[in-house]
Amino acid sequence: MVSLMQLLLPALLSGVFVFIASSIIHMATKWHATDFATVDNQAKVMDAVKAQGLPPGDYMFPKPKDMADMKSPEFLQMFEKGPFMMTVFPAGPMTMGKQMTTWFIYSVIVAFFAGYVGSAALAPGTTYLKVFQVVGTAAFMGFALAQWPMTIWYRRDVKVSIKNTIDGLIYGLLTAGTFGWLWPR
Repeated sequence: MVSLMQLLLPALLSGVFVFIASSIIHMATKWHATDFATVDNQAKVMDAVKAQGLPPGDYMFPKPKDMADMKSPEFLQMFEKGPFMMTVFPAGPMTMGKQMTTWFIYSVIVAFFAGYVGSAALAPGTTYLKVFQVVGTAAFMGFALAQWPMTIWYRRDVKVSIKNTIDGLIYGLLTAGTFGWLWPR
């Protein structure tokens, strides 16, 4: 049996590989440049939103109070004008340290759980390709499949979820390769 301690090194190392790959994908390519649309008169729209004094968080407009409110003429009229969602970030300088740190931690956690699935299914000495198959499938699921509910329920552009799924495939393959390489013999 493969112990949980034996999963730590491949999980950490695959987290490093995923972090590097995602940095290249997001910073050195234009792959995700069209993930978000822009609006004309950005400053005017931002001033209008800022004037509401909204704290950071996710917002939906209109948002019904309950199921009965969804049938009210007022709600239906607002909905006909065009519902939308937005996320308000904290004001201040744009820093990415926290997001990059938590992304690395997330990548290690996905890798660790993918390795755990492998440890439950595979013995020490299992061939590289079998480890690659099992761990890679689990890692792909962790990196990619959770993207789709945003498209299904909140109408995120399907192209964005497809791109994120391709990213997840790359991350899953890197994780699979790392575990296949370092799987206990």
